Amino acid sequence: MGKMLHVVLVVVLAMAAASAAMVSASPAEGIQPLSKIAIHKATVELHGSAYVRVTPALLGDQGEDTVWVTVKYGWENPSSDDWIAVFSPADFISGSCPNPRRNADEPGLCTAPIKYQYANYSANYRYWGKGTIRFQIINQRSDFSFALFTGGFENPKLVAVSKAVAFKNPNAPVFPRLAQGKTHDEMTVTWTSGYNIDEAYPLVEWGMVAPGGGVRNPTRTPAGTLTFNRGSMCGEPARTVGWRDPGFIHTAFMRDLWPNKEYTYKSGHELSDGTMVWGKSYTFRAPPTPGQNSLQRIIVFGDMGKAERDGSNEFANYQPGSLNTTDTLVKDLDNYDIVFHIGDMPYANGYLSQWDQFTAQVAPISARKPYMVASGNHERDWPNTGGFFDVKDSGGECGVPAETMYYYPAENRANFWYKVDYGMFRFCVADTGHDWREGTPQHKFIEECLSTVDRKHQPWLIFAAHRVLGYSSNAWYAAEGSFEEPEGRESLQKLWQRYRVDMAFFGHVHNYERTCPLYQSQCVTGERSHYSGTMNGTIFVVAGGGGSHLSSYTTAIPRWSVFRDQDYGFVKLTAFNHSSLLFEYKKSSDGNVYDSFTVDRDYRDVLSCVHDSCFPTTLAL
Repeated sequence: MGKMLHVVLVVVLAMAAASAAMVSASPAEGIQPLSKIAIHKATVELHGSAYVRVTPALLGDQGEDTVWVTVKYGWENPSSDDWIAVFSPADFISGSCPNPRRNADEPGLCTAPIKYQYANYSANYRYWGKGTIRFQIINQRSDFSFALFTGGFENPKLVAVSKAVAFKNPNAPVFPRLAQGKTHDEMTVTWTSGYNIDEAYPLVEWGMVAPGGGVRNPTRTPAGTLTFNRGSMCGEPARTVGWRDPGFIHTAFMRDLWPNKEYTYKSGHELSDGTMVWGKSYTFRAPPTPGQNSLQRIIVFGDMGKAERDGSNEFANYQPGSLNTTDTLVKDLDNYDIVFHIGDMPYANGYLSQWDQFTAQVAPISARKPYMVASGNHERDWPNTGGFFDVKDSGGECGVPAETMYYYPAENRANFWYKVDYGMFRFCVADTGHDWREGTPQHKFIEECLSTVDRKHQPWLIFAAHRVLGYSSNAWYAAEGSFEEPEGRESLQKLWQRYRVDMAFFGHVHNYERTCPLYQSQCVTGERSHYSGTMNGTIFVVAGGGGSHLSSYTTAIPRWSVFRDQDYGFVKLTAFNHSSLLFEYKKSSDGNVYDSFTVDRDYRDVLSCVHDSCFPTTLAL
């Protein structure tokens, strides 16, 4: 009994030590977890007593693109700051570096892991010197190895490496992303594979679902292929330890769709011998025609990030709400039609492996619904690259992965602004990584987008962008005194007013906030939950609670702030017809509604003049 109590006590102490190590080694909140590993300082000190074993060795033998593996490990000198890392490709020691090690001062390792976990996550590791962890692995076009390090993150020493494990077909097409094309009758599908165009021909097979089942006149459409290399990155870590080959990104266009009809599709590759490699089959519903009077449901959020279902990488409290948002939207998949993710997607920050992780996480949504994206600071911003903000938020990516991994109907993919006509809605999506002020190409686009919509058929006019160009009572905006990005709304508020924009959505601030209908910082009505007749201003919404660490508010609540919630959530817009719209803010934790309002109005209310909205008139006969 005494020995058993001793073992229990040691295990409890080991768990406490694990928690302490997690706290002491945790990066500050909001820091990319992989960036805390000083991989360039790692030394290779393989030890005879150390081992790492992984099962199974063959992954995805039934065609799965996501699997769980069991990792067993141990050695004779266990420590609370030992950790297990997952590397891909499996050969990650100096021979695989772009410039192999020439002397002892050069780094022995040159690539960051794709994920990691503390060895004493397995509670008996400190006492017994051995442990077991389960990792979730996705197909990322290469093999994997698992490594045991000691010395913590600051002075890592590699003491053991597993044998390589791999998917049955690491090149298989995976993680499709739908997006509406430049017209309402066009849907695009983008996916990732390990096949270059000279190895296999990419295509999508698709067709309308027949009333009695089956597919009517299945069609094969070729896909274009893009990729990028290390030289496409603008700085560290994307050019150095964060680099990982992105594989090949394919996009096919399914055109001349019948409105509202259900279609089925699957991506594939034709090998040189004529055999086919197929991805999974999915269905989607074609968009309504612009102006169509039917039930239409839109999801809007920003700043979701990614998280790991196996608990790895999460000692930084980096994106703690990400999986809640994803899972809630997956459960409710039949109750909305299109998604707008308005910037800050995986927060990869130059660690390219995380883009694959993100596309895998949202694939249950993006494979079924158009997943429209905007560019955030963590996608685009990098000094001296033509952007509006001279900061290093993208980790050297400078927009390249986002602009390649996802399709969006922009005229120039390097300029992340575009419009989407979805039934009774028009969305004008702006790019806050580029200058939006008067006289710029983006300002011209915004005015053209707002001014060319036919409001009698598309009454619901929405503006969306990442950084807050409208209003937010976030603490650091309040400290600046303007409750916005510097020079945010000064060049745009007259356009929003002139063209009677109903709502403007923003992310960047990681919380939720809704304003009254506003013009020039003044509420134009005292109503809070039901708006009828002429809308005399624009309602501004911050919907940046998709999953990343939360932001704080100023303690003094501005008069224009109607509702604030420092929690994770998203917005749902439901247009019942040309006159009635429902706005709902839902929390990711339970999917319930915590803020809402309705709008009821007629076309004449849209036409009615409000302050600074109408051109001069004449009394001439």
